[in-house]
Amino acid sequence: MKKTALVIMAAGLGSRFGGGIKQLAKLGPGGEVIMEYSVYDAIKAGFDKVIFIIRREIEADFREIIGNRVEKHIRCEYAYQELADLPAGFSVPEGRRKPWGTAHALIQVRRQIDSPFAVINADDFYGREGFRLLHDYLTEKLDESKPYFDICIAGFLVGNTLSKNGAVNRGVCETGADGTLSAIHETYEIREERDGIFGRRADGTRVEVRRDAIVSMNMFGLSEGFLDSLERNFPAWLSVHGGELKSEYLLPAEIDVLMQAGKARVSVLPDHDRWFGVTYQEDKAAVQRALRALHAQGVYPERLFD
Repeated sequence: MKKTALVIMAAGLGSRFGGGIKQLAKLGPGGEVIMEYSVYDAIKAGFDKVIFIIRREIEADFREIIGNRVEKHIRCEYAYQELADLPAGFSVPEGRRKPWGTAHALIQVRRQIDSPFAVINADDFYGREGFRLLHDYLTEKLDESKPYFDICIAGFLVGNTLSKNGAVNRGVCETGADGTLSAIHETYEIREERDGIFGRRADGTRVEVRRDAIVSMNMFGLSEGFLDSLERNFPAWLSVHGGELKSEYLLPAEIDVLMQAGKARVSVLPDHDRWFGVTYQEDKAAVQRALRALHAQGVYPERLFD
């Protein structure tokens, strides 16, 4: 069977969570952080290696809180996303503090990836189904001989991904009759209102989001060669956006660009698990209750990693 890796993006600043390192918040009943559940579920699904993308300044805390314990159960590696890690000829504009985005983060693992891989956010709880879906696709269906990038995405129902404590941003997926993705519409400030679920597009237009709409939670299955495309395209993106303080080189947006150019085909794998995460500080108590319930139901053992 093919080897597979899991890449966990944990270098974000987490500003909406209150300024702390939200990826390292201890939320499980045994002091687990959310990404430990992702690693546990990935191991159960059959993944062989995990690569954590972090900032160098949090490495000591990261290893102490999660890395040293998890590495006893699966091969662990680290990659580092830094603002100054840019192609020749580019520099960080004065005043920029925000990371360059998820596509830039993935470029940092290029030298460590030698197999198909899945990528997820560190601060999202995905549930077990998505890891199984992605692993099965990567090992049984992924066709790297195609003249385009063969990609898969675990697609969540938008109603299963909302926060009661504020609006969220999601990539709303448009699919064709064959179940493949035809477009990802970045939609902002999505929230449930009295008469439905609504958000806005980048131009400010208010839109209704169907309750059964599929959204991206940055849970993709990708081939090794896809990273070469991100690396090649990054300088062109910087030429347009490199002087801005908040623009991000985003994975969903880059996949959409390739898809519209006929250079990628994305299979949508419907995932019915409920997502939860700590977008806002107020989400913390709800996540803790949900995790306690999953342990009590026997979905997870008393301790994930002894």
